[in-house]
Amino acid sequence: MSSVSDIVRQPPTPEFVAQVEKVPTTVYASSAAASHAVAKEIADLIRSRAAAGHRVVLGLATGSTPTGVYAELVRMHKHEGLSFKNVVTFNLDEYFPMQPGELQSYVRFMNEHLFDHVDIDRRNVNIPDGTVAREKVWEHCQAYEQRIRDAGGIDLQILGIGRTGHVGFNEPGSSSSSRTRLITLDRVTRLDAASDFFGDENVPRKAITMGVGTILAARKVILMAWGEGKSRVVARAVEGEVTTQVAASFLQNHPNARFVIDSAAAAEMTRFKAPWLLGAIEDIGLAWTPELARRAAIWLATTLNKPLLKLTNEDYNEHHLQDLVASRHGGAYEINIEVFRSLQATITGWPGGKKPEASDARLIEPRSAPRFQHRGADVFPKRVVLFSPHPDDDVISMGGTFIRLCDQGHDVHVAYQTSGNIAVFDAAALRHADFVQEFTAAFSFAAEQAAMIEDKVKGAIAKKVPGEVDPPELQKIKALIRRTEAKAGAFASGIKDESHIHFLDLPFYETGRVRKHPPGDADVQITIDLLNRVKPHQIYAAGDLSDPHGTHRLCLWVVFEALRRLKKQKAEWLDQCVVWLYRGAWQEWGVDEIEMAVPLSPEEVRRKRFAIFKHESQKDRAMFPGSDEREFWQRAEDRNKGTANLYNRLGLAEYEAIEGFVRWKEMD
Repeated sequence: MSSVSDIVRQPPTPEFVAQVEKVPTTVYASSAAASHAVAKEIADLIRSRAAAGHRVVLGLATGSTPTGVYAELVRMHKHEGLSFKNVVTFNLDEYFPMQPGELQSYVRFMNEHLFDHVDIDRRNVNIPDGTVAREKVWEHCQAYEQRIRDAGGIDLQILGIGRTGHVGFNEPGSSSSSRTRLITLDRVTRLDAASDFFGDENVPRKAITMGVGTILAARKVILMAWGEGKSRVVARAVEGEVTTQVAASFLQNHPNARFVIDSAAAAEMTRFKAPWLLGAIEDIGLAWTPELARRAAIWLATTLNKPLLKLTNEDYNEHHLQDLVASRHGGAYEINIEVFRSLQATITGWPGGKKPEASDARLIEPRSAPRFQHRGADVFPKRVVLFSPHPDDDVISMGGTFIRLCDQGHDVHVAYQTSGNIAVFDAAALRHADFVQEFTAAFSFAAEQAAMIEDKVKGAIAKKVPGEVDPPELQKIKALIRRTEAKAGAFASGIKDESHIHFLDLPFYETGRVRKHPPGDADVQITIDLLNRVKPHQIYAAGDLSDPHGTHRLCLWVVFEALRRLKKQKAEWLDQCVVWLYRGAWQEWGVDEIEMAVPLSPEEVRRKRFAIFKHESQKDRAMFPGSDEREFWQRAEDRNKGTANLYNRLGLAEYEAIEGFVRWKEMD
């Protein structure tokens, strides 16, 4: 897969990066590696201060971004003797109003992720109080600022970044001199928090937050960001103008601030998106690989809105690509043909390959090493495992390809990795519980037991506080709703044998909350067992890492870890197995990244939509839609049509829609 992570080990040299990056930025291949590096830096500071007989004052953040840092600090405390007895902490923010014991409370978050597991003196822990009376909030904020001053100021402030560019809860419009205060949350911020509160209507409208001025007063600041969903705002904060519309941009004026991000969050930065804008590629420590040349040509064509084959030497020369033209004997013509053919080679209407006796039979593996060009080409039909993180990701993200594989006679299995139960509205669960009671009464089944369950569910819903975890009976009903919908969607896609529909119910997911347990050996073993039973020739997994709730990332890790262990175990069937990664629910692969493009006809787009509609509990309004107000079927169709339109604009054939895939090469 050609991605930012391939280049991160060879970044452009610092003097060229400094032309556009106004905050020092370190890019790691993964969020895990970045989190470990930040945790080590914090630990080194704690230890050095302790050795000198001094305490250290840390500013801490909440949310999904710092959890890996806290987990590593806890590990170092338990296994390496890292002590927190000399540590004083100040948290950035807290919702208002908010009781400390509520699921969404940042007090609870910090306890669960850090404080309950280390030896910190609780008198040294400071978090804004979400229970203070409204008329006392101003005084509370002033007192919070005074406690920071009394502690000697913050030595190291850890930050995340919101999609509006906020740090803490400093929304667009916050000034650089702002201090701890009560603030009204931006609509985008509330939508992003909706999953934690089981609906945006339950998210508090206000929060208490440290101000930008408070943050800038820290002696050192590290801002962390993971995932493609943060890539645009990271680029604005690092490379754009300092503006109140992006509070994180004020860090450009801090003498000792830096960004620590993963490769996905770096995708929109110039040095990764268009490094040729920094200078000659050789001068900045890179080389014109086929992948980089392909990306540059596609960038140029889309920038100029011209088909690839119409790009001229002048086009390349006038857009900082002189050295690319000079590197090819045939200049622009050679580059254009090379990139055009590579794009053309990605397109296949046979994602599983044709029957071996077909004259043009081949497994499409564009841009692969030659020795993998025909992996599994002599096998027909192929056994296929399609992993779906939630019960509808299969049809949303690759429903057209799913239909193709079934229609073309392959032995397709679909594995739903999680129950998806938290994404069902209470009203839908009540409707199904009522149906069960009416059904059992109508056919003289165990009506009393059904009525008892319905009464229990109704009572639990009536007493439930917004954002509270569902009782087990309600979780089970919601899981069954999603399970039956998934079956209907799979059957609509062409699955004919119910034994080919697998519900893995991975344990890491079953918390009843948006925040999940870290996946572990049990999740991996369940996946290994399925793969060993099916012995697939093709695996499809969700590479949609922009999922704001993290389930896709965790599910993908489980699949990758299972395959790594199977490779160590020398599973023979792996020799003929290819792994394809799909997207679509949250973001689509870029055309420069796609290695297999499956075109869809208007009829296949309609059939895909019909399969998505089988997920009735997610129709019209999803529980966790993110910031995109379109329904998931609309997002998928728009992205698929957008990919097809871009292929067409680049000069290739015109299709109704295209689903794109990237091959996971670690299997090689």
